[in-house]
Amino acid sequence: MSTAVELLLVATPEAWLQEAVRQRDLLVVDHANCEKKAASTALALMFTYAEDERLTLQLSRLAREELRHFEQVRKVARDLGIRFVRLGPGRYAEQLRKAVRKSEPQRQLDVLLVGALIEARSCERFHALAPCIGEPLGSFFAGLEAAEARHQSLYLDLAKAQAERTDADFGGRLATLQALEADLVTSPDPVFRFHSGVPV
Repeated sequence: MSTAVELLLVATPEAWLQEAVRQRDLLVVDHANCEKKAASTALALMFTYAEDERLTLQLSRLAREELRHFEQVRKVARDLGIRFVRLGPGRYAEQLRKAVRKSEPQRQLDVLLVGALIEARSCERFHALAPCIGEPLGSFFAGLEAAEARHQSLYLDLAKAQAERTDADFGGRLATLQALEADLVTSPDPVFRFHSGVPV
């Protein structure tokens, strides 16, 4: 948990946590979507950077774990009587991905750093939600916290290795993306999602 928290510049606002408890069902549905998107992202990176053996092997394992988490979320939702509906995306991941540079090798570094930040925020929110969301979600989220911390560390390690290979400004780029991520979770956001900002 500490590594993930250290990667983030700000904590989740209390107003978001209160809204998450109030909109528990929507939170669970969007969380399931996040797990699917995380698996999809890992698979996409495996195809894009197929020549990177370390990346493809590690992200293959990550994708399988994300899909297992999706299945677990669906089971918890069924047990709670939560009906799944189609949700549009929030702004968080979209705005982070818009900040990703288009040309290589800069793009690969940015995509890996964005992955690390998203996983770190998930870890931080699971930690904050576990004591206040009620059971069985509290125990379930507490169990997912360690996995998200591992995923964050994996993306960060891959980003560091890529930056070393290409002599990129790892620290400068991370600082830029950290500032954007912090703004997205602390500024007003009209759409409530697992990674959204302050509810309005």
